[in-house]
Amino acid sequence: MADILTAGRVIFGVGRGYHTREVETFGAPLLDQPANRDLFEEQVEIIFKAFNDESFSHQGTYYTLPPRVPYRGYELTELTLVPRPLRRPVECWQPIQSATARGLDFMARHGIKGVVGGGSADGGALPRVIHAYRDALSRTGRETMLGADLSIGFHFYMAKTQEQGMRAAAGYFEENLKMFGPLRLVRALTDEQIEAMADPTKAPYAGLPTIEEAVKGGAFLCGPAEQIIEQLMKLEEAYPGLERINVAHPVGTPQRIILEQLQQFAEEVMPAFTNRVTETVVGD
Repeated sequence: MADILTAGRVIFGVGRGYHTREVETFGAPLLDQPANRDLFEEQVEIIFKAFNDESFSHQGTYYTLPPRVPYRGYELTELTLVPRPLRRPVECWQPIQSATARGLDFMARHGIKGVVGGGSADGGALPRVIHAYRDALSRTGRETMLGADLSIGFHFYMAKTQEQGMRAAAGYFEENLKMFGPLRLVRALTDEQIEAMADPTKAPYAGLPTIEEAVKGGAFLCGPAEQIIEQLMKLEEAYPGLERINVAHPVGTPQRIILEQLQQFAEEVMPAFTNRVTETVVGD
């Protein structure tokens, strides 16, 4: 329905979840990760059948659709989703966290595109994940350039110099770490470091990640437009199949700053990639 109301402007996404309160509340497993993945994969298969098939049925471990219930003298054998999305097959995206072979193979089989990084993960462009995703596509018979069907995420802060940007964004970076660290989304953190984050007397001596390290590692883009453009062009060179990135700000950044920063990014960084002229080659 959302796809129809917006004339095809909705992008569909799926994820397995990472809080017991948002998964086990509905009677689904989360602490039992293999069971969680089994359930998730079956659910996604049903969703795709409903989206893309004119009518469908499903018999799996968790679901039997339609239910085998006598109805008006017969047993229903297929269901139809009404209304169906405008754009079919439906484009689907999923965050890549653990990057297991099973998870990536499932994505590749169903044509699910991947979102990597985003500031809370370990780095923005993760070579291991990007190569593993391409390998998964290859196992389905699709040979692609590195970065194809992926979106790499970054936090960013534009300023006259990289040093000014890091100083301005350091507090937001730390607050973001306090939120995502306990959720185990920053894998480099130990249990001791996570515990220390909540204690102002221990945090400064716990060896916590810093914005300087994030900028050096490439997960956090800081500085003037020309420096950010240069970093993104290096990314483009390393991953020639990459067509999308996503940029955002750490949780807790004031709305006023977010809007100013996004406006500046749109005006000063994006034109370097959107206003390109393709050279015409005259054929023989």
